[in-house]
Amino acid sequence: MHGYASNREDYLKRLRRIEGQVRGLQRMIDEDRYCIDILTQVSAATKALHSVALGLLEDHLGSCVVQAAAAGGMEATTKVKEASDAISRLLHS
Repeated sequence: MHGYASNREDYLKRLRRIEGQVRGLQRMIDEDRYCIDILTQVSAATKALHSVALGLLEDHLGSCVVQAAAAGGMEATTKVKEASDAISRLLHS
């Protein structure tokens, strides 16, 4: 079972909300809305996605990485490297 399993429905609800925000952005462009208003909404959607990503990362660290660390060996090394790479991608996005 994945680390996010206990929060699955919350993540799905948040992602559906973000999907609605993105559809709203498309509508704003289609309606020729003011640039700054669109950028404000882009910022909100981006922040919402970052929030989901941070939650997933926290779940991964608290479950998958902890379990691998307890098992030790190459699995632990691999999980820590995966988490480190994910953190790096988040910082550069």
